[in-house]
Amino acid sequence: MTYLETLDYLYTKLPMFSRIGAVAYKKDLYNTIALCNAVGNPQTQFKAIHVGGTNGKGSTSHMLAAILQQAGYKTGLYTSPHLKDFRERIKINGNMVSKKFVCQFVQQQKATIESLQPSFFEVTVAMAFSYFAAEKVDIAVIEVGLGGRLDSTNIITPELSVITNISLDHTNLLGDTLPEIAFEKAGIIKPGIPAVIGERHVETDAVFLNKAKETNSPLTFAADELNLTEVKNDGQYLSVSVQQGTTVLFSNLKLDLTGSYQLKNVLTVIQSVLTLRELGYTITDKAVYKALKNVRNLTGLQGRWHTLQQLPLTICDTGHNLAGITEVMQNIAHTPHNNLHMVFGVLKDKDVSGVLAPLPKQATYYFTQPQVARALPAEMLAEKAAAFELHGNVYPDVKLAWQAAKQQALPGDLIFIGGSTFVVAEVI
Repeated sequence: MTYLETLDYLYTKLPMFSRIGAVAYKKDLYNTIALCNAVGNPQTQFKAIHVGGTNGKGSTSHMLAAILQQAGYKTGLYTSPHLKDFRERIKINGNMVSKKFVCQFVQQQKATIESLQPSFFEVTVAMAFSYFAAEKVDIAVIEVGLGGRLDSTNIITPELSVITNISLDHTNLLGDTLPEIAFEKAGIIKPGIPAVIGERHVETDAVFLNKAKETNSPLTFAADELNLTEVKNDGQYLSVSVQQGTTVLFSNLKLDLTGSYQLKNVLTVIQSVLTLRELGYTITDKAVYKALKNVRNLTGLQGRWHTLQQLPLTICDTGHNLAGITEVMQNIAHTPHNNLHMVFGVLKDKDVSGVLAPLPKQATYYFTQPQVARALPAEMLAEKAAAFELHGNVYPDVKLAWQAAKQQALPGDLIFIGGSTFVVAEVI
């Protein structure tokens, strides 16, 4: 099969969560274990860091990968979903997996795939692990797909487990309370393996503490150990100083990921670096400074408070749940602009009312839908939005909505595009 034929096989033959939702979610690890067993259990052949959480796990994974890469380690990175190219999911030192490897893996494992009938995600996890093993990476940063305990990535035994935060998302699969969701996320904490939790929360702290006690795993809450001072944002860089007690660990640390929510993520990242140093990894301060200033270039990360153009200022962000959209609104509030234009689309299996609630009434809306089966039709989104006094026109296509916003926006205005990762994917 050619590369395009291989992609078509992956997309159409295998159940894909991003396309069809919950029915593609396999609530056990059997298929992943079987797939990896068929290719020689590559998950045992490289070291890894496992990163989960509701929000921020993608940014955190990319920052950690950038730091390790800058520190001189051959670094794998597995993330999901992709925005433009399937191969974004599997990278080494910022370079995407080759088309040749994707084709060869699928061709060689086709009989196993046909026999097991795994999901799209299960196959891509096995592919990523095989690639990292074959290329002999020094370490790989592995982002959890959904949840943690039953996620396909959870067959690894990592050097470090990282959980960014807990908020409500995928409640139909993970539970509709924070402790239930935390229980699923805590499933990536392994016996004797240190864990870093980014944020404390009165409803979830006990879940992590109990899990760590059960597994005898050293547990650190980043928010307890570190704090930020001298926070500045000039639009190009988010600058912070990181303190441990009264000791300044990093002064004027610049991040090229400028969303205000990265302030939470950077605490998690720095605490993870401190833990990795304790484990024997050589990561200099210089590597941290240089990496965080160049995360986008080093890893190819896109879609996180991502500026698409300057006049009018157009920014997109993949935040797609209540916590994520609330953070986006804080960023918008701190971004100078006259009028606000919101190109917005969501998925129907999300908490649509929760996402709409924090949106500003004083904005012009361009309701739209990404081209995936899970998308909430733009007309229905507009109807739901009207109950929150959010008004605008309906567009059946994201690019048409963006074009309309560009036609109406003045040079001093702000166009925001978001509501779903898949909306952002269609404008990048």
